[in-house]
Amino acid sequence: MDGKEKLLGLPKQATRYGHVQATWTAKGATRELYDVPTYALAQTFIDELIRDMANESWPIEVRSLGRTLKRWRDQIIAWHKLHTTNGPTESMNNLAKRVKRVAFGFRSFKNYRIRALLYAGKPDWSLLATVTPR
Repeated sequence: MDGKEKLLGLPKQATRYGHVQATWTAKGATRELYDVPTYALAQTFIDELIRDMANESWPIEVRSLGRTLKRWRDQIIAWHKLHTTNGPTESMNNLAKRVKRVAFGFRSFKNYRIRALLYAGKPDWSLLATVTPR
């Protein structure tokens, strides 16, 4: 048995009841949701997916994923209508949080702003003259 066959066989062998295989399959089905070509078909697909994942025979992780899909149903299928995400906004939030995390107690908004601009790679070098070291 070569490495690829072993790797593909792991989910089946990982647990006595096949929970890893079931969870892996549920993850694959969830990813396929974004390949659905139309808004109407996406609605049907996610509704069936949510209903199927609620079945008590699935592992708890799959049922939890089903509940998450149910909570986010409208937002997920909205992607099929607009083909946009809030990724750019989340990216900026992530950037601001990373800057804050490494700021080591900076309290000046002006310094925080300069640091964020530098970290983002779009510095306004004219602001550098406004910074006065203590």
